[in-house]
Amino acid sequence: MRLFVAIDLPWELRQRVAMLSGAGIPGAKWAPPDNYHITLRFIGETPAFRAEDIDHALTALKARRFELTLAGVGTFAKSGRSTALWVGVERNEWLDLLQSKIETALQRIGLEPERRRFAPHVSLARLDNAAEGKLAAFVQANNLFRAEPVTVGHFTLFSSLLGKEQSVYTPEVEYALK
Repeated sequence: MRLFVAIDLPWELRQRVAMLSGAGIPGAKWAPPDNYHITLRFIGETPAFRAEDIDHALTALKARRFELTLAGVGTFAKSGRSTALWVGVERNEWLDLLQSKIETALQRIGLEPERRRFAPHVSLARLDNAAEGKLAAFVQANNLFRAEPVTVGHFTLFSSLLGKEQSVYTPEVEYALK
């Protein structure tokens, strides 16, 4: 199984974010609203016995509910080329604490530490030779995007099946926040 831990977004928020997508950027492959989430920890290919360990570690985790706000848009780049377009997440100490607790719990059961710095976001589109001018114009036009805050009451362990057109994410287990 290919696994990751994420915050699943409520449908109303997905619809609000979806209003940003599809805006004439050649080379952009827009994510469907069903796939919108905030990744807390990518795990990757995992044997069944290891998935059980992950589930037990996440079940034991204690964290509180919190409010989360999506705001702004931006891009990730590699070697000077934009590779992804995203909606940002306002910094939030409770989100950072939850992510840190998940990371610690998974390291305790033997998973390698995450090498990338936690940068919470919702992926809007994958970019393949996107027109940088159109991309810059999109970011500038939508930089003031801000959604209403939502309460995060749980996080989810997802499995991911890579597809030719898009990945399919399946919620496997939800973990309640207090």
